[in-house]
Amino acid sequence: MQKPQVQVTTRPPKEMTESGHRGRPWIKSWQLYSLLILPLAYLIIFKYVPMYGTLIAFKNYVPTKGIWGSDWVGLLHFERFLNSYQFVRILKNTLSLALYELAVGFPLPILLALGLNYVRNTFFKKSVQMITYAPHFISVVVLVGITMQFLQPGTGALNVILGFFGVDSVHFMAKPEYFKTIYVLSGLWQNIGFSCIIYLAALSAIDPTLHEAALMDGASKVRRMWHVDLPGIIPVITVLFILQMGNFMDLGFEKVLLMQNPLNMRTSEIIDTYVYNIGLKGAVPQYSAAAAIGLFKNVVALILLVIANRMARRTGNSLW
Repeated sequence: MQKPQVQVTTRPPKEMTESGHRGRPWIKSWQLYSLLILPLAYLIIFKYVPMYGTLIAFKNYVPTKGIWGSDWVGLLHFERFLNSYQFVRILKNTLSLALYELAVGFPLPILLALGLNYVRNTFFKKSVQMITYAPHFISVVVLVGITMQFLQPGTGALNVILGFFGVDSVHFMAKPEYFKTIYVLSGLWQNIGFSCIIYLAALSAIDPTLHEAALMDGASKVRRMWHVDLPGIIPVITVLFILQMGNFMDLGFEKVLLMQNPLNMRTSEIIDTYVYNIGLKGAVPQYSAAAAIGLFKNVVALILLVIANRMARRTGNSLW
């Protein structure tokens, strides 16, 4: 009886390195992996190593004693901040300013990108892009200076315009109720053009046949925006929204500090400026209290980031 033939398969040989030795693929491409050394070194040195300093938030830090030599106080500084009379006001100012900036600064770049995407006049389109992109490259100090001059009582451009209509000159920077609007609108003017670049790139990747089908069905531009463009860039919008929530509590310490004055302190005092005032500016710097408040802000930002990611996971576009 003839025995059945058994086919023997052999595995392909492992990939060989340039030196002729058997090894893993990453050894062959070590030049590419070596490019990660500098970014990883930056993250480790400037992002992870400083986390060691957060220990002072749980200690009564004295510079002469060092971090390990200072007395351990646990959550004392957190409790003092949460029980202080300024906690509610500072947290309210921070959250309201962050929500205001998110509500205005996040959707408007999307609308600008949608509008520019339908502009067929190349000269007009490039002119609008240049005008809206340019302010992004202005430094924060110059931006605040321009804002101050524009709102200057008596001689400022806005007060001059109001004077033509018989309205008395207004000292906008001395009015606490105007601070949030000035902060958000000046930031919008600076960043709206640059923020819409990624949306324009996402819109250019949408399949043109979808627009052709919509035109054949008689869809207007608004309908095409709603049913073709927005669904096509939803993944990009979701990812950027999650990243925005990660920076929700980071409002830009420099800009708020430059726009802040004793007259608008009631609405302009946020967590970042409060940490600066008690941690560095005070007669007796409170390093541990400042570190505790900063850590509290970062924990709140982390919670908001996780919540935003869980909400985005339902659409299938979460980061993790």
